Amino acid sequence: MRVLCTAPYFRPVPDRYAALFRAHGIDWDSPPVAQQMAERDLLEIIDRYDGVIAGDDEFTARVIERGAAARLKVIAKWGVGINAIDTAAAERCGVAVSRSPGLLSDAVADAAWGYILMLARALHRSDAAVRGGEWQKLGGWGLRGRTLGIIGVGDIGKQVALRGMPFGCRLLGNDIRPIDRAFLAYSGMRLVSKDDLLRESDLIVLACDLNPTSFHLLGERELALVKPGSYLVNIARGAVIDTAALVSALRSGALGGAGLDVFEEEPLSADSPLRSLSNVLLGPHNAFNADSAVAAVSENTVRQLLLVLKPEAAADLVGVEPPRHS
Repeated sequence: MRVLCTAPYFRPVPDRYAALFRAHGIDWDSPPVAQQMAERDLLEIIDRYDGVIAGDDEFTARVIERGAAARLKVIAKWGVGINAIDTAAAERCGVAVSRSPGLLSDAVADAAWGYILMLARALHRSDAAVRGGEWQKLGGWGLRGRTLGIIGVGDIGKQVALRGMPFGCRLLGNDIRPIDRAFLAYSGMRLVSKDDLLRESDLIVLACDLNPTSFHLLGERELALVKPGSYLVNIARGAVIDTAALVSALRSGALGGAGLDVFEEEPLSADSPLRSLSNVLLGPHNAFNADSAVAAVSENTVRQLLLVLKPEAAADLVGVEPPRHS
């Protein structure tokens, strides 16, 4: 039995499970992957594997069909987003698809607030000024009384909102799915339309899934609605925003600034206009990279893989429970 490990954050980890894998007759390959494997590369090798610990690789219908026709039984996604996996093809071919919801929520919400605080208080600009020999006293926003709008009030969106409460932020939310009434009552979040959220918010955080309903959710029309000078943080997926429209809004001052952990094209191209904008913070799709979160997701991903391939091996793993929040 053989497993393919392509998730960049898991590739250094398999040795931790080497004894367990070998005891149950499981071998693995961990090829060098910078970001994700393309369909053409997967098509060349997928028929060699019973399971995959996957990152954002292009598991198209062609890849899944070829793998399932040979021996593929499970794609265990490292993380949460499965937009790169053709789940309909997987279901049709009898290939199980798993993920790890909830385990990355705290880490990503922490990073979102890191972007918010840096933008609101111009901390990145102060750092650059001091390093450059200047002693500027840059002003910034106080957060108490500011309106924080969150698009996508799932596990991550809820944690972003809860972190806004001690800062005294007014909370707005928008989601196509129903939101738990107990959470709304506890947080004081008011659900509004997307357009109203954009009009009213000083701080906008994107925390939604990428799916056909959210592709270019924010384009030229939507960004024209935002309150002048507001800040936008994207810890969802890059394609949730039309990049050309975003660049235009940042250049014109319609947006005061943005914290972007994700992009339509990853890695970000050397000639991307976003690189030249001083009011933008850039991250390498890394918001979830906190040590405890990475360890928990790796453990859960292995468990989900083994539950399909070797259920008796899964029983040997130390349990990792998702974090619980009031």
